Amino acid sequence: MKAWVLHGVNDIRLEELEQPSVGKDEVLVSVKACGICGSDIPRIYSTGAHKMPLIPGHEFAGEVVKAGNRVDHALLGKRVGVFPLIPCRTCAACSRTKYELCDHYDYLGSRRNGAFAEYVAVPAWNLLELPDTVPYEAAAMLEPMAVAVHAMRRVPIQNSDAVLVYGAGTIGILLTMFLLARKRATVFVIGNKPFQKEMLMKVGLPESHFCDGTAADTASWIQAKTQGQGADAVFECVGKNDTIAQSLQCVRPEGYVCMIGNPRADLFLDKEIYWRILRKQITVTGTWNSSFQKAADDDWGYVIQNLRQNTIHPQKLITHILSIDHLEEGLHIMRDKTQSHVKIMMVAQ
Repeated sequence: MKAWVLHGVNDIRLEELEQPSVGKDEVLVSVKACGICGSDIPRIYSTGAHKMPLIPGHEFAGEVVKAGNRVDHALLGKRVGVFPLIPCRTCAACSRTKYELCDHYDYLGSRRNGAFAEYVAVPAWNLLELPDTVPYEAAAMLEPMAVAVHAMRRVPIQNSDAVLVYGAGTIGILLTMFLLARKRATVFVIGNKPFQKEMLMKVGLPESHFCDGTAADTASWIQAKTQGQGADAVFECVGKNDTIAQSLQCVRPEGYVCMIGNPRADLFLDKEIYWRILRKQITVTGTWNSSFQKAADDDWGYVIQNLRQNTIHPQKLITHILSIDHLEEGLHIMRDKTQSHVKIMMVAQ
């Protein structure tokens, strides 16, 4: 098979490898679509992975083509999405089925070989069978969609609340899409590019609900939109000192700020911002990954339900489709920011 192998920082190569063997509880998935995540870029070009050589790629969907001897062979030929986190099943978090909080997890594409390849070995437990109506390209976005849903569910959002999404990258746009689909709140977004505004309008955000954070005082803007109250909840999707501080300025007293953005560097709070948390009794919460319990009401089940009901349309966010031979072009676009993009995806030819 063909696979992109990360040998070291800034050393990724397209190679011919043997197909992975499958363990007794694993299946072999033929990769039909795989998205490039923003976290793949530092992993490949600056920080490296936990283990190398490694095949990156954790946002994917495909077809089961081989099954281990303890796996139900009825899975053969099934179309599947894949939860990339492999829990230990023995720690305290796993005992509470909080697998996203596992202390000793493994992870496809960062700790073991992932899906920048034609085939990948996957524990059968990590599979989610796809409805026939869900195309592989949409299913390859299950993971980032579930991350957005997990964040949304971390905050008690009431009818008529004003919700602010701070940051309009992939997760910010997906979160906006789900908030709009739920029809429970008035949604506002702060971004920094005209292209982001264009993509947000594609998923249903009114033009007047977008603020260019480079051209306006964000706290004043959201105050004006909320009759001077501020947002009831803010989702911080950037992970920088200034955007975190601004998010805390944008939220109303006794409001919620949910941190989603991966940190770009060390983070610090100015004393005045810390005082604001205390004196305005702001609730600050964090979120990471998503809940997957093979249940209809977990985050992945919620996404599948919305896809089945046609209330969300993630394919609108796919800006580039590449073959495996040209995957590195997508990595360079994201690394060098040479083209406007949201989701760049590798699709089997």
